[in-house]
Amino acid sequence: MTAPQNVTSEALLAAVLKSLDDDKGEDIVQISLRGKSEIGDYMVIASGRSTRQVTAMAEKLADRLKQEFGIISKTEGKDTGDWVLIDTGDIIVHIFRPEVREFYQLEKMWQPGTASAV
Repeated sequence: MTAPQNVTSEALLAAVLKSLDDDKGEDIVQISLRGKSEIGDYMVIASGRSTRQVTAMAEKLADRLKQEFGIISKTEGKDTGDWVLIDTGDIIVHIFRPEVREFYQLEKMWQPGTASAV
């Protein structure tokens, strides 16, 4: 699934970053996947302080993308709230509890030199 034709992945990225920031996401990092992977254009990684916050941030993000862009995101992990994956097609969003994020260290897996904090 990709964004509607009139929506660029950069506009979608900006909306994702704003949503996470509005919901008090912590340590938000964006990684460009262009030329590195076919799974999407960008990966965004953020932390929430608790399982409740992680789940709420994911739900609000999916809701906002549906309302603003008509995008129905695929979401996984909402039941446990330790690590929620939201796939918009162009952007892959990972929202973690800090301990789980530290354990998996996705930033290091995806070209550590190219991750940029937001």
